This record gives sequence, C-alpha cells and structure tokens, in this order.
Amino acid sequence: MVNEGAGGPRSRRGSHKVVPSSDQDGTGAERATGEVPCPSNGETESLNKKSHLKADLMRQFDTQVNEFMDSLIEESASLGSSHVSTVFPLSEKEKSKLRVTQPPQGQSKQFVIRRSLLDDLFEVNHIRTIYHMFIALLILFIFSTLVVDFIDEGRLVLEFDLLVYAFGQFPLVVVTWMCMFLSTLVVPYVLLSVWANVYPTSNHQGLWTVLAGSLLLLYQGLCLGFLPTYVVLKNGLPPASCFILILEQVRLIMKAHSFIRENVPRVRSLERSKTNLVVVPPLILLIPLMLLCPCRNPCIRWGYVAIQFSQVLGCLFYAYYIFVRLCIPQFRSISMQLFDLRAMVLCVFNSILPGVLVLFLAFFAFLHCWLNAFAEMLRFGDRMFYKDWWNSTSFANYYRTWNVVVHDWLYYYVYRDFLWMTQKRFRAAAMLVVFTVSAVVHEYVLAICFGFFYPVLFCLFMCFGMVFNFVLNDRRKGPIWNVIMWTALFLGQGVLICLYSQEWYAQRFCPIQEPSFIDLLKPRSWTCSP
Repeated sequence: MVNEGAGGPRSRRGSHKVVPSSDQDGTGAERATGEVPCPSNGETESLNKKSHLKADLMRQFDTQVNEFMDSLIEESASLGSSHVSTVFPLSEKEKSKLRVTQPPQGQSKQFVIRRSLLDDLFEVNHIRTIYHMFIALLILFIFSTLVVDFIDEGRLVLEFDLLVYAFGQFPLVVVTWMCMFLSTLVVPYVLLSVWANVYPTSNHQGLWTVLAGSLLLLYQGLCLGFLPTYVVLKNGLPPASCFILILEQVRLIMKAHSFIRENVPRVRSLERSKTNLVVVPPLILLIPLMLLCPCRNPCIRWGYVAIQFSQVLGCLFYAYYIFVRLCIPQFRSISMQLFDLRAMVLCVFNSILPGVLVLFLAFFAFLHCWLNAFAEMLRFGDRMFYKDWWNSTSFANYYRTWNVVVHDWLYYYVYRDFLWMTQKRFRAAAMLVVFTVSAVVHEYVLAICFGFFYPVLFCLFMCFGMVFNFVLNDRRKGPIWNVIMWTALFLGQGVLICLYSQEWYAQRFCPIQEPSFIDLLKPRSWTCSP
C-alpha cells in the first residue's frame, strides 16, 4: 500500500522523458569529437525536476507510513463489534462512525478481525530488513560456534547438549500437562453446571454458592496448584521443562477463573429474569474465545502456520546460541570469584546485549509466532496479542501494550473487580493490587523453575516498576521519553540476566547439604567462595 502510494502517477510521469532529435544528433557529434557537452537549459531543468521529485516522493512516503501506522493503532483501539479488517484503508467518515460505536468502559472486551501488528509491519521493506538483520546475526552465532568447536575439539560438534538438558524428562511433562488440561476441561464445567441447576430453585442459595466455590478452590489448589509444583520439585525437572509446566499451571488457573467469573453473573441474571438456563457444553473450556468468538477467519492458511512454528523453532536455537556464546563463558568464570563491585558492574553491562536479545526472542516467539499459529489453526480473527510497545514513552503504556492478553485479564478480573468491590473509591490501591499480583506470579514462576528464591524481578516490579509507572506516565510525550524507557528496559534486562545467572552457578558451585529455612531465602551468590 505504501509503495503504491509513493509511486503514483507523478512518479510515472517523471520516468518518461522526451528527447528531441536535435539533441540525439548533437550527442552523436560530440561523442565523435570526444568533447564533454555542457548541460543545456532543458537538461538543467530536468535535473532540478528530478531532485524535487525525489524529495517529494520521500516526503510522501514518510507521510503515508505515519498515516498507515496511526490508522493501525487507531483502528485496533477504536473498532467495536464491527468485523472490519485493518488491512483495508478507511475514510475519515468511516473512522468517525467507528469511534461512535466504541463500547463503553464497563462492557466486556470486544473482538474484531485484525492482524498482528508485526504482520503488517513486515510488509514494509524497511521494517523487514531489521528482521533480516536478526537472521544474519543468528547465522554469525552459528558460524562462530562451529568454528570455535572445530578448533577446540578438532571436529564439528552438533550435539546441542544445553537444549537436551533444558528439555529433559519431557514425557513426564506431557503426562502431567494432560492431567492438568483434562481436569480443567471437566471440573469447572461440572461444578458450574450443578450449581447453575440447583441455585435458581434452592432455598439455600448462599450455602450452595459457598459449597461450589470451596470445591472449586480445593480443585485449583490441589490439581492446578500442588500437582505441577510437586512434580517439578520432586523430580528436579530442568529449566525449560519447568517453565512449560508452571506457565501452563498459571494459564489454566487464569482460564478456569475467567470461565467461572464470566458465567456466574450470567446464571444470576437469568435467575432474576426467570429464564431457562441453557447449559454451555464443556468444550467451551478448550479455547473459549477462539472457538466461540464471532470474528473468525473463513479458512486456515497452513503455510502461515508452518512459518510461525518454524520461527518458534528458530528462536529456540537463537536463544541456545546466545547462552552458549554470550552467557555461559562469562558467568562460569565470574561465579568462581568473590564478590567485587567492579566485576558486578561489568557483569551487568555485559549482560545487557544477551538480555535484550532474549527479551526480543521471547516476545517474537511467544506473543507473535506461537499465538498467531494457534489463532490461525482455530480461525480466530482478532490477532491483537500486543500493541506497539516499542513506541512507548511511558512505562504505563508499556505495561498495557507489551502483553495485551495478560493485561486484559488483569484489567477485567483484578483491577475492575477490585474497583467494584470497593465501589470505585481506591483506584491507586487497585493498581497496587494489580502490580502485586503480577510481581508475585512472575517471581513464583522464576523461583520454581530455577530452584532458588532470589526476588530480583519482584523488587524491580514493586520498586522501580511502580515508581516508573507514576513518574513516566502517559503525560510524558516526545522522543526523549522513549529513549529513557528503552534505557531503563535495557538496564533492567542486564540486571536480571547477571544476578540470576550468578545465583544459578553459585547454587551449583556452593551446595548446602542440609539447608535451613534461612539458607533457602538467602542468596547463595553473596557468600559463595569456591
């Protein structure tokens, strides 16, 4: 679209030049005499027109790219229940109509057919070149690793020991996940169905509600809370296998809660209106939004699905080479030294590059490729899993746009429910509750998967994250604030990679045979001296 607009009729008119016959004859005579001709007035005017045309085209290109990006963001935020794709340009009249139909704040989330932002951006050659740069960097990582291994070992080493270790005991992970998934598919539905059939006609509605809620909490505590955590700790699963189980544990708990939270008010409203309840089949819990949302694509593009999964696999190998080339050699040597302030500062700044690369890979692999692949297979049309978080000039906007899926869940089921319970009197407290829940869950995932308690991420969330949320708020505009946001994000990634990697190796180099409770809470890297 942009290129077509940039190369419109004006560019086509400038590409066709009429050369007089006298000029052609003169050119031949000059070539015969070997003299360099001086440009005539017509040629000078033609050159000036070309330069002006080039500048005009560049201005048009820049303007249309900006309008294209603005329309994408505006339509993603303002479209209501209209099933309009952002691929097609809208007139100002159509945009004004869509703004009028924007749902009020109190309603549930509205879904529309729209592509993920990166899919649209990759159609611009300038943006796709950045993607090609990352592929070139991966090729260099692979080539350097092969060369170093060949020099050290005298042969090509293609064993991928780190990946084999990280995904160890994978069959146990699959069996545990199947138990979690099937129980989530059945138990919440059965409890809701029984309660919905008894509640309207019972004389003890409060008692039935407390009983059903207690059984649901018991199920979530045992099957979704205790079981995966016990399997991880009892069998000593490696990090990647741990992340699969624990992240699925969190996802299924969120899914079960949203299922109950959305249907209980529906049952109560039907009971008040004396309407017969139509029990939703249990398949709703499989992928409720993607199966039941009306904004669905007409067909499945299996080639697109294959590309997304191949990119996930590529990101996995990318992360492998980042850790092998940039992280493991550095932290293996640092962890065998006593604490030194200079070494710590150098460690943080040397960790910024791998930390940022891991951040980009996690975003691209999961929030773009993984979610788009499953959305395509399920024909789910609304692909706004993230927004343009890289353009954020405030951390408040970054938190809203980095992961739209989790942000929406926190907004509807934590923030808005807290305001409802407090009758909208404590908005700052509601925001604090959201930050606390997010920080606790993130730190829980890292603590279980890494096998030690080191609340670096929790402190960054609750201290710096809260401060930046209020200091770097939405009133901060301009490029300088985007630079500040990126600087803080880069530094935070360096701190995370440095401190967690040091603690990981300290736990291996300085084990404690019978650790006390205080030893489990105290970071080993502070006192480790091998």
